[in-house]
Amino acid sequence: MRLDKWLKNSRLIKRRTVANEACDAGRVTVGGRPVKASYEVKPGDLLELRFGERVVRVKVLSIQEIVGKADAGALYEEVL
Repeated sequence: MRLDKWLKNSRLIKRRTVANEACDAGRVTVGGRPVKASYEVKPGDLLELRFGERVVRVKVLSIQEIVGKADAGALYEEVL
């Protein structure tokens, strides 16, 4: 699954276009390197998202096409 779609499904970013813009601006990295929105997310990937001063690090646990709001948090775990 594409990174921008996974970010939207996981509810880390609310809209796919915003996820796309974050990737284009270099605010999303996988394994320490900036990636494009078209990057294919795999379970086990370590993502780092920068929202201004705040940095969120997550590990991808699952990839699902259709996810309900209540189940979105099960797609990742936050890493310190």
